Amino acid sequence: MARKEPLLSALKGGVLRLREGRGPCTDTSPHLTSFCQLLETILRKGLRQPAWGFRRRDYWHWLEQLPVGDGSRPTLLSTSIQRAGSCREVLTAQGRGRHFLRLALQEKVLEEAVRQLAQTPRLLEFYDPVSSILGNETLLEPFLSLLLVVTEMDFSLDLQNCSFLDESWLLPVCITYETVPCQALGMVLRYVDGRVFVIEVLPESQAEVDEVVLAGDILNEINGCSLRNAYSGQAGAVLQKLKGQPLSFHLLRWQWHNGEVYEPLLPYLKILKEKEPHFQLQHNPRHRAEGESRRLQGGRLLYNLRYLGRMSIGKYGGKEVLDRAIPAVLERHLTTQEVLFDVKEAEVLVQEKTSSKLLCRYPYPTISCVGRCVDSSNLFAFCVATSPESLDGSTFDCLVFASSSEQECEEIIRRMAAGFQHTEWFV
Repeated sequence: MARKEPLLSALKGGVLRLREGRGPCTDTSPHLTSFCQLLETILRKGLRQPAWGFRRRDYWHWLEQLPVGDGSRPTLLSTSIQRAGSCREVLTAQGRGRHFLRLALQEKVLEEAVRQLAQTPRLLEFYDPVSSILGNETLLEPFLSLLLVVTEMDFSLDLQNCSFLDESWLLPVCITYETVPCQALGMVLRYVDGRVFVIEVLPESQAEVDEVVLAGDILNEINGCSLRNAYSGQAGAVLQKLKGQPLSFHLLRWQWHNGEVYEPLLPYLKILKEKEPHFQLQHNPRHRAEGESRRLQGGRLLYNLRYLGRMSIGKYGGKEVLDRAIPAVLERHLTTQEVLFDVKEAEVLVQEKTSSKLLCRYPYPTISCVGRCVDSSNLFAFCVATSPESLDGSTFDCLVFASSSEQECEEIIRRMAAGFQHTEWFV
């Protein structure tokens, strides 16, 4: 008589709960974490430990030895195993095994991996045939049947967000932060057990102007360079090499989706507080603009502005023209438009607010000046070359925008000015 296995019943229920959601299963699915934990429990059940030696065996140790493919070309399974084994964000067998499970769900290769195990006697010996599921022929078949159902499901997971899999199935909030070329970002860093924490965002710095990074966040990657298990001073050395270049950060938030501290961070924050008694988690940027809240898009901060219009100003686009060009645009009483304004590292983008449709983009070499009139504290303008390839020389247009505050105007002007070295601007 075959024994009943509660874990298989629980797995069946987990599959049904995941299938209740509409569309692909994502990291925000309320049942994903418990489902992955259940899979891991099954893969560990009855796993034999070596009689001697210091390395404790985990399911990753047979996964990395699977004889996949004929060697002529990589398969999805072999590629997933290779990605998990070479990932710089995970350092332990537990982390690599968990990273593989997430890859396998997305690539639909978990059933194939377990079937390959069943066909490899030397690896199947990792499991006790009495207490395990994978080493028991009677229980293995229903397990494979459930995995076939999982293979038919769609998963859309952020596979880059794997830095804490060594410690927890709970994933942090992860964003990408891009900033303009600058000489100093203005972030004070502290290293705790290989993690790079931001402990302060300096006043009037580029990081403060961008209003993305908060004290307590973790720098996980800079321009593709991993800072997982970083040595003291590594982030500074990387930033020194990239000085003056556009920067892209992989940033882990200290705050989780529910507004509380991301739980796996608590041991780190305890050590950080001991090293830096005055350290405080930062809940909001120091300078939050007045009026309507700003919008995040792909980890970038966009300004909600009113576009007031543009006009041709002739063949001179220096800063002196703004004092007359801004009033001239206002006198025309053009129809205003609500827009989203994005100051990127190499260009300025203007999008329609309601649809996010791109209205125009201006690389910094085409912008001749940016500034505002002293008498109009919440208005700013910039001039752009409209015919840079003309044999007769460029002509220029002046574009005028209204923001919610004088502070926001100055902030936008500072960020645009930081985007190109020879901009003339005034406030």
